Amino acid sequence: MFKQILQTAQKNERQVAQFLRDIIAIKSMSSQEEQVIHRIKEEMQRCNYDEITIDPMGNILGRIGKGKHIIALDAHVDTVDVGNPANWTIDPFKGAEKDGIIYGRGACDMKGAFASILYGGKIIKELGLEDDFTLYVVGSVQEEDCDGLCWQYIIEQDNLRPEIVVIAEPTNLAVYRGHRGRMEMEVRTKGISCHGSAPERGVNAVYKMAPIIADIEKLNERLGGEPFLGKGTVTIAEIRSTSPSLCAVADSSAIHLDRRLAASDTLESAVKEIQELASVKKAEAEVVVLDYAVPSWKGLTYPTKKYYPTWLLPENHPALDAGVKAFENLFDKKPEVSRWVFSTNGVAVMGKHKIPCIGFGPGNEIYAHMATEHIPIEHLVKASAWYAAYPFAYLGKK
Repeated sequence: MFKQILQTAQKNERQVAQFLRDIIAIKSMSSQEEQVIHRIKEEMQRCNYDEITIDPMGNILGRIGKGKHIIALDAHVDTVDVGNPANWTIDPFKGAEKDGIIYGRGACDMKGAFASILYGGKIIKELGLEDDFTLYVVGSVQEEDCDGLCWQYIIEQDNLRPEIVVIAEPTNLAVYRGHRGRMEMEVRTKGISCHGSAPERGVNAVYKMAPIIADIEKLNERLGGEPFLGKGTVTIAEIRSTSPSLCAVADSSAIHLDRRLAASDTLESAVKEIQELASVKKAEAEVVVLDYAVPSWKGLTYPTKKYYPTWLLPENHPALDAGVKAFENLFDKKPEVSRWVFSTNGVAVMGKHKIPCIGFGPGNEIYAHMATEHIPIEHLVKASAWYAAYPFAYLGKK
């Protein structure tokens, strides 16, 4: 069976490559995914999916089979923007193909993965391999703006709770079992404005922020962690201030913190670390965990805290073992088992809702968000075979 799956994946090479090129050509930044979702629906219909649903948030869920074991394959279909167009040597929205590589925004992160999971489902339908499982192929939205929000909605409102979710973010065809969490905070200081010609009459909120900035840089150096997922980190992503004019003392200042969470970190511990800094206390600064409340392309707003928990699947978990066995049965070698540096929808699936996750995806994560973003067509083929094979490995089939 596994050999037949791989042969069928290879036969579908041109189809999966062309579908990826088609969806790269459709711009789909967060909350702007409508057109790509409808193109995906067309492809699922062409591939004979049993049921296709676009939920009220705008996620698309393609179902295959109706067995008792519910398995989901997830890939977000939104992308970041292109940044400075001068950094690109090709049109980021053309899906250019050269020497077995497809280039463009979203090729690696992660429209390539979505093309592969959709064609993984097609292989199952094509070969008539439906078994005692229900497979959902999920094209999720708004992940780049707020990872996990889509799956919070799917679990909490669509009432879909799979036994296992495969996160198809790029892994370079390795099997991943977790990553650090993250959260977004602001530190805010208040001042007293006055005319800039006599700054001694006021209190400059930016000057109050300056020692806080230095202390946060030092805090990053002493944050701990564990060997597999790595240490926690904190960095300042933005600084802002307000004043009545450019001829006045700043009356407020705020810094935006990107905090990456190690396995032992929690929302409460990360906030307390900032609050306990001597400079924060002296400035009487406010520490705030930020909220996300942005409408989806369908106009639905589903607010959440910008706290995305760490998750790590145990080394001996059956879902991980199945991922390794699927790879071995297809390719006659052991896969690398590792973890992501960045964050994924697993923060909601396993981090918040404790549903086991594993990761497997085409492409190398180092090219995510870069102007050189690309993916090998060979990866699309191998990944689609793995996605078709995974349910059978999970069910213990040989």
